[in-house]
Amino acid sequence: MKNYRRHRCGVVYALMAACLAGCGQSGPQSAPSALPVAAMTVAPAPLKLTEDLPGRVAAVRVAEIRPQVSGIVLRRLFEQGTEVRAGQPLFEINPAPFKADADTAAAALQRAEAALARAKVQAARFQPLVEADAISRQVYDDAVSQRDQAAADVAQARATLARRQLDLKFATVEAPIAGRIDQALVTEGALVGSGDSQPMARIQQIDQVYVDVRQPAASLESLRDALARQGSASAGLPVEVLRDDDTPYDVKGRMLFSGVNVDAGTGDVLLRVLVDNPKRQLLPGMYVRARIPRASYSNALTVPQQGVVRAGGKPQVWVLDATGHAHLKPVELGELTDRRYRIRSGLHAGQKIVVEGMERLSDGAQVAASEWKSPDAAAAASAH
Repeated sequence: MKNYRRHRCGVVYALMAACLAGCGQSGPQSAPSALPVAAMTVAPAPLKLTEDLPGRVAAVRVAEIRPQVSGIVLRRLFEQGTEVRAGQPLFEINPAPFKADADTAAAALQRAEAALARAKVQAARFQPLVEADAISRQVYDDAVSQRDQAAADVAQARATLARRQLDLKFATVEAPIAGRIDQALVTEGALVGSGDSQPMARIQQIDQVYVDVRQPAASLESLRDALARQGSASAGLPVEVLRDDDTPYDVKGRMLFSGVNVDAGTGDVLLRVLVDNPKRQLLPGMYVRARIPRASYSNALTVPQQGVVRAGGKPQVWVLDATGHAHLKPVELGELTDRRYRIRSGLHAGQKIVVEGMERLSDGAQVAASEWKSPDAAAAASAH
């Protein structure tokens, strides 16, 4: 009985050994399958780098209308909120007191001129007499002195008349500049004077406006480089003015200058942009965004942000060779714009890099690459 059991166990062991031997003698192991990835070919393309900064609109010129004489306002001579030209009458102050003063000054001038004529005749009459010793020299000198004093009185009276006529002219308040006038701040019957703290109205020239923006002082170097590439600092860098929804206004702007003082609290400097505003779309006080150019490259190599990996803190990309194997390659990164890095060095045009699927890659791994499509391109394709 024992021999029978031993015989059965031997048969089982022999069968197991045969199976194991058969497995050990199977054919060669198949090669590992290629890893699926999405890749793109690096190609040069023009690249313009800009920065959007918030800014505030200011009028090119602002004039506060103030009276130069005191008096009662008789009439307002303009429509509020309209365009006015330089020299256009705006207010009329009661001219009667100034006209009376001008008439008085004119009469004083006539009296002074008459006295001068009499003094001249007297001096001319005494001259031959003093030469003939018919009168004393003192009498002649007094006549000449009276003549000269009468001439000075005429000059003073003439200056007084000019001042009174100027006051009469100032009774009509005129626009010092062309532009759009706001509401009138005084009404007919109001007493106004040259020392008033409140103006009568304000005029703002808005056919051109300033857009004042602030930027960190650290960005000045790139701004100077952009100005140097522009070739002419006087022409200014072209600037776009944007609405809240990122659509640009139909206006042309150019940057005039950057400030020379750095704000000690924020570390910012002022940038002033001059914008043509023929349609009066931009009004003083509005908040807008200015798109400031930073750099321009004619043949820039860019890669998606997700295609850059960092090993040991250094940026690298997975590059595919001609046989479809992946290799890590260090690169030097430039600016980041629209979720793409500009590559300063480390890549050249025509190379393929992995954008998606690099999580399981190892150096030298075989990959099966498909063409990577950007999310924007995919969205546009699905929309059509």
